[in-house]
Amino acid sequence: MGLCLVQSRTLVGLNAHPVCVEVHLANGLPSFTLVGLADTEVKEARERVRSAIQNAGLEWPSSQRITVNLAPADLPKESGRFDLPIAVGILAASGQIDPSRLAGHEFAGELSLGGELRPVRGALPMALALRHSGADATALVLPPGSAEEAALAPGVRVYRARHLLDVAHHLGAAEATPDPDGWCAVQAAPAARHSTGPDLADVKGQAAARRALEIAAAGQHSLLLSGPPGAGKSMLAQRLAGLLPEMDEVEALESAAVASLTGRFDPARWGQRPTCAPHHTASAVALVGGGSPPRPGEISLAHHGVLFLDELPEFPRAALEALREPLETGQIRISRAARQTDFPARFQLVGAMNPCPCGYLGASHQRCRCTPDQIARYQGKLSGPLMDRIDLHVEVPMLPPEALLSATPGEASAAVRARVQAARARALQRQGHANHRLQGDALDRLVGLTPAAQTLLHNAATRLGWSGRAMHRALRVARTIADLAGQPQTDVPHMAEALQYRPVRA
Repeated sequence: MGLCLVQSRTLVGLNAHPVCVEVHLANGLPSFTLVGLADTEVKEARERVRSAIQNAGLEWPSSQRITVNLAPADLPKESGRFDLPIAVGILAASGQIDPSRLAGHEFAGELSLGGELRPVRGALPMALALRHSGADATALVLPPGSAEEAALAPGVRVYRARHLLDVAHHLGAAEATPDPDGWCAVQAAPAARHSTGPDLADVKGQAAARRALEIAAAGQHSLLLSGPPGAGKSMLAQRLAGLLPEMDEVEALESAAVASLTGRFDPARWGQRPTCAPHHTASAVALVGGGSPPRPGEISLAHHGVLFLDELPEFPRAALEALREPLETGQIRISRAARQTDFPARFQLVGAMNPCPCGYLGASHQRCRCTPDQIARYQGKLSGPLMDRIDLHVEVPMLPPEALLSATPGEASAAVRARVQAARARALQRQGHANHRLQGDALDRLVGLTPAAQTLLHNAATRLGWSGRAMHRALRVARTIADLAGQPQTDVPHMAEALQYRPVRA
């Protein structure tokens, strides 16, 4: 008869809360009881753990009553991450390993029936939570793949184990014969940060759209590209991530942690800005997140990167309207009856749309076949409040074949990215974040608007009937244009260019 405590963690959103796996062996009718608000996949650990221990050649306490409690009892537990801590707890409670050697370790991993350890989601959030808790002496024991991911968190000790026998041997099991390479300490080995995305030099012509793309990258502004089919809207949008400045350590960890929650983390893309491009049939839950337990959506997977929505009016209206709050706040709160979960969502929105259902409204090479009512209904799929939140509105015209054939290659992404980084550095030195996030008193103080530029903005807003939000967004874009020009003040040329990127109806 014995009691053993093993430390692990469970994921609630992006937070990894500590869980104490309590294992008690007692005399009585043989049974295996698992309690503590465990999901179905956690309860199935009973069969995996039994088979893994037996097939590893270790002793299963078949003549005793086994009770496993996952504390705290009111915290939901899901996935197979508790297989390893439950197995370790049973081995320690039955005296096969030394319980005192469990101190200073946290365990997570799914077991195969043969005892091999399989990776789990959320290893990086677990490591970040351990670091934030201040438990410097505690080490994480994880399966291959998960251990390398968790090692990216600075200041966290991580051990990789390939098999249950490797863990048992490390904890003092005399019967365990491990693989010599099965247990090892893992050191962080971040991949190169260079992006291998498409180059802006591939885009011929489209000087206005290229300029808007540069402004959007420098100030982290949202962008809407409108034009006929084949004009190059998608081609431009796919090159925005290659113009963005490199992530710092905090941004890279946050982006990788969100990807880890869904199993999308790829070490080869460490430090690269993500680009998410969901299909226009995506639901609101797919975009903003949801489910039970809540999972991050595309806007969170695009955290510190680009969310590209092609065929924007074809998305369900409810899905598009759900983007309004995250565009302002940079996070999304998913509320369910049991609990609330927050996910980061500081993404850069790029939308692409045709001007009408047939796509050729205003095109010089083909006649539009849509009626005025059809055009109004199509454009009306995008609400005024959503359009008001998009900083840059750009028309992408269809270039004639002779212009495409005679056009020289455009400026490469590397040259544009250098200007973008210089402009972003000026903004960071001035206010500590990109111009897109300027608001309130900080916007009034830091935009540096000259009297002439202020008069120009006032006259334009009065004539076009702009809202206060539209005026503020024009100010932020003008500030970014001034940063690209290296000017400390926002003058008339900067404001005049910024006004061109606002729709008349805004």
